[in-house]
Amino acid sequence: MKFEEKLKMAKTTCPDCLAEIEVPDDIMVGEIISCPDCGLDLEVLKAEGQTIELQKLAIEKEDWGE
Repeated sequence: MKFEEKLKMAKTTCPDCLAEIEVPDDIMVGEIISCPDCGLDLEVLKAEGQTIELQKLAIEKEDWGE
C-alpha cells in the first residue's frame, strides 16, 4: 500500500471485539465490511469524514412456515 493511500483511511472500532478497523474515507452508508480480527460482518450506519459508525449485520433467517 502506498503512503498516500494509507493517509486516506479512517479508523473505527468493531462493536463486538473492540478491534481497530481501518476503512476507506470514501466508504458509504449501507456498505458491508468484515472485522479482520473476529470476522463479524458489519454494516456502515454513518460515514462522515473520520466518523464511522458500524452495527452488527442482521441476517434474517427463513422460518420455513414454522
